[in-house]
Amino acid sequence: MKINYSAMTDHLGSSAVRDILKITQGKEIISLAGGLPGEELFPVEAVRDAYNRALAGSASALQYGLTEGYTPLREAVAGRLTDQGIPVQAAEMILTTGSQQAIDLLCKVLLDPGDAVLVEAPTYLAALQVLGSYRADIHRVDSDEDGMLPEHLEEQLRTHRPKLLYTVPTFNNPSGASWSRERREQTVELCRRYNVLILEDNPYGEIRFDETPGAYPPPMAAIDRSSGGESCVVYTGTFSKIVAPALRTGWIVGPAGLIGMIAKAKQAADLHSSAIDQRALHELLMSFDIESHIRLISREYYSRMKLLSAEITSRGLMGAHFQEPRGGMFLWLTLSGGINTTDLLPFAVEQGVAFVPGEVFYSSQPMKNTMRLNFTHTPPELLPQAVERLEKALIAYNAHLEASLARTLN
Repeated sequence: MKINYSAMTDHLGSSAVRDILKITQGKEIISLAGGLPGEELFPVEAVRDAYNRALAGSASALQYGLTEGYTPLREAVAGRLTDQGIPVQAAEMILTTGSQQAIDLLCKVLLDPGDAVLVEAPTYLAALQVLGSYRADIHRVDSDEDGMLPEHLEEQLRTHRPKLLYTVPTFNNPSGASWSRERREQTVELCRRYNVLILEDNPYGEIRFDETPGAYPPPMAAIDRSSGGESCVVYTGTFSKIVAPALRTGWIVGPAGLIGMIAKAKQAADLHSSAIDQRALHELLMSFDIESHIRLISREYYSRMKLLSAEITSRGLMGAHFQEPRGGMFLWLTLSGGINTTDLLPFAVEQGVAFVPGEVFYSSQPMKNTMRLNFTHTPPELLPQAVERLEKALIAYNAHLEASLARTLN
């Protein structure tokens, strides 16, 4: 039979990362494409023990749960956030199936087709997918390594009167950049003035390469809650990067009324996220030194980032420019202007390496000579080989361009 799809499906984009994973299946590929943590660093034994304890109490661990999430886990997360400078009560939080669902649920209760949303340039690909699915009118705000440019932000706020500003201000995906405190304060102040809600997405903020106290600015949610007045920042995070992605547990924090509305949307979507996973996570937090674990993975990821950075620098990679991130999972490369990284990708796959072309991270006016490299998943001993393969791909790509130009001239 012919299936008549909704108008929404016209705006459902495919994930470039997932598409790259498909084309690399069955091949000897060193993938720097996915945003995957290093699985050899997962606390497998601690997680196994946590599930055993969660199941040891009673069969109720396998029963339906609250839409808002397992209360002891919400209280534990609220305690961690409070320690991080974001004072929050469990009633202001809902547990979600990863922070990706948090983005989707907020958009579901907030956006109508045609509503304006502001984003960084570049920004998280999957957030652009969600915004596009709700037919938002997406506008970029020019940014540098310190964050959104205040003058352009105010111009966009005044011109488009958006409902929402979406940002990953701490170790941005894909750029790795981290906003300065001044830019965070300016953004909160401007969005309050123009009555615009900020969604601060912070999946990477605890993966910090500098352990010096006070080395990093506080989350925008902390600035928002400490400055008085009505809150304008909704905050989302996840256990995916600091424990394991398969647990699919994230959270969203905001005013109680908004959280109540999101709970209604979640009831319609899935009733609640996995109750057993939430109980196991609570057991893990009660018995496992997660702070030491986060420091462990941060040190290892720092080492891998430095190794990848050194390999790229030593080879030159045809004028590749980048800034080393101070945390997170990604290195953002800008190549010489004539290189289109989307066109380069097939040459890279042929050489046995994969990356994500940069243009997919832009809502408009993409920089096509950029790419995102993940340094957390690939074993460190393979990173030099990955860069060598990338260099060979660039050589083959440029030879192809020269041959095409010669044929055109002839």
